[in-house]
Amino acid sequence: MKRSHWSIPYAVFLAIFVALPLVLIMVYALQDGQGHFTLSNITRFFSDKDALSTFAVSIEIAIENTLICILLGYPAAWILANRQLNRSAVTIVLFILPMWINALMRTLATAELFNILGIQLGKGTLLYGMVYDYLPFMIYPIYNVLVKMDKSYQEAAQDLGATPWKVFWKITVPLSMPGVTSGVLMVFMPTVSTFAISEFLTNNKIKLFGTIIQENINASMWNYGAALAFFMLVIIGITTMFSGNNKEAEGALI
Repeated sequence: MKRSHWSIPYAVFLAIFVALPLVLIMVYALQDGQGHFTLSNITRFFSDKDALSTFAVSIEIAIENTLICILLGYPAAWILANRQLNRSAVTIVLFILPMWINALMRTLATAELFNILGIQLGKGTLLYGMVYDYLPFMIYPIYNVLVKMDKSYQEAAQDLGATPWKVFWKITVPLSMPGVTSGVLMVFMPTVSTFAISEFLTNNKIKLFGTIIQENINASMWNYGAALAFFMLVIIGITTMFSGNNKEAEGALI
């Protein structure tokens, strides 16, 4: 039996549970209720004020959440990767532990904590919950890049008289940008499309784009809901391609 044959189960799994759902989303998005081809579902989004305003709010929340995760995640990743500051694998495990708990359970627990403390649910609690849920997805891509980074670059800069601060900004940060880019993708896009976190941590006062998709699907408006989901897939695809081009450019520079 050839080694390539071992990939057949994975190929079948991807075809059924990844490729097929994406194809169905595309098919439903380009059909009307009677199954006829139409672009009205796509064009409807650009005239739907509710969907557009929700999308704008989602982008705003996603940008804020991503920036906060970078500000908190990069120093944490740098400390974890620095052997002089962190010599224990226990510290790394402590960052992993929250991810072992279901995200919905973490969100419900966070909402209950705010209720116990008497904190009014709103944008602040939403951002807190977003950062709590998605911060590990920013830390670990950066951490993986920093751990694998060739230390000879930093040593060469130090030998040439560069200060630790200049070494960090001129060497460490540029070389770690692929990890930052991956972290941004893993935080930004899920933030835009999520719905459970915003529902529980704002009592549905703030709707994100995922909520609009859910509401249309629950109302049996499958075609328009699929069109909105398809719109998100296009954005994710474009962003991923842009990220890949950036990594190639960074690799060429290095």
